[in-house]
Amino acid sequence: MSTYSQERRADRAADAEQRRIDAAAAEARRAERERTADERAVRLAEQRRTDRTRARTERARVRSERRAARGAALTPGNVYQRGTLALVTASALGSLPAQVLHFVGISPMLLPLPLAIEGAAWVMAAGVAYADERHLPGWVRWFLRLLVLAAAGFAASINYTYGLHLPGLSAPDRQAAGIGLAAVTLLGPVLFEIRQWVTTLSADTNSPEERARRRHDRKRRQQHRTVAQLADRFVSAAPFGRLDFETAFAHAWEIETGTSTPGMTPRLHQRAARSAAALAHAQTTLTGPAPSRRWRIGNLFRRRPVALPTPTANQDEATEITVNRSTPDLGEPVSAPVVAVPAPVALEAAPVVDLVKPTKPAPAATPRPVRSIPPAARSTRPNRTPDQLLSEARKLTADWSDEELTAEGIRKGVRTSAAKARILRDTLRAERAQAAAGPGKAAA
Repeated sequence: MSTYSQERRADRAADAEQRRIDAAAAEARRAERERTADERAVRLAEQRRTDRTRARTERARVRSERRAARGAALTPGNVYQRGTLALVTASALGSLPAQVLHFVGISPMLLPLPLAIEGAAWVMAAGVAYADERHLPGWVRWFLRLLVLAAAGFAASINYTYGLHLPGLSAPDRQAAGIGLAAVTLLGPVLFEIRQWVTTLSADTNSPEERARRRHDRKRRQQHRTVAQLADRFVSAAPFGRLDFETAFAHAWEIETGTSTPGMTPRLHQRAARSAAALAHAQTTLTGPAPSRRWRIGNLFRRRPVALPTPTANQDEATEITVNRSTPDLGEPVSAPVVAVPAPVALEAAPVVDLVKPTKPAPAATPRPVRSIPPAARSTRPNRTPDQLLSEARKLTADWSDEELTAEGIRKGVRTSAAKARILRDTLRAERAQAAAGPGKAAA
């Protein structure tokens, strides 16, 4: 009996435990459902907020785009162009019916005439725009403008006549109608032509740099016409786009003047050489005190020989240093060497002419004293012989490479003239060439 009771209690306990487990599971499922529903509600709320934010951003973007489009459409240029087209359309709509009624009133067969006249004016006006776009010659544009004026003028005269004969109007009203129809007929082509003219000028407007470049090109062609013509020949002879004008102009300048320096000519090189020689002579030559002069009436008509300053020992080297580099190294034409001008031969003295009759014979004119250079101011450096110069050049250029062996470097290092520096350069190059060829011949 006790066993049955125990089993019943065990069964009831098991049932109670199962009910607790089932209740706990149901509670867990309910909590999970609530949690899932809460999460879903949160996601939906977040999605709604995101959608509202996106829609607000999209509306703001659309409004800004519309505002930008309105701003771009309402610029002065667009308003002018579109307004001109609207006025041109209104002009055509106002002038064409009067022409149609005029010609149809004469005969229905004349209906194509107003269309042809009005169409000719607008087609020629479009031809002017096409000529501006293609950069055709000016006479083509003016010819098309004359055709536009002829067609529009003929149409305006027809409309003016039609307005004067309108029935049911007083004389002033008919006059006003005729003038209005003629004006509106001419207004369209005139406004279209002004619009095209303004557009062409706006397209041709460039920056100040472009205008300055055009002025420079125009001035260069005026001042160097021969060089510019030769450069144009080079550009036209080369394939299209292969040779630019600047390169052709530089090549033409070198051909015409013999120098690659822009602006320099043989005459300017001679002036530079003479100026450099005069500066070197002035720096190495000192003049003595100025002689006293006694002016007489007879001396005014008498020429005296001019005495040249005595050349110094190294004057032949100083006068030949004309530029910082030798002429062959620069690729420029060799200018004429500066030589001392010989003293002019003294002419016979002219007869003395006295304005006042002298009571005694006029004394003979005393010759002007000749300027002399003080011994202390003369150069004490002896004039070197070619062998001495060659020896100094060998010592100086012993460790120089073939590229460094130039007349300019030798001139500055040895302190001699450009002509002697070139001779020394050629001699040293010949010695190096002979020395380089010597081992080869020996090996052979």
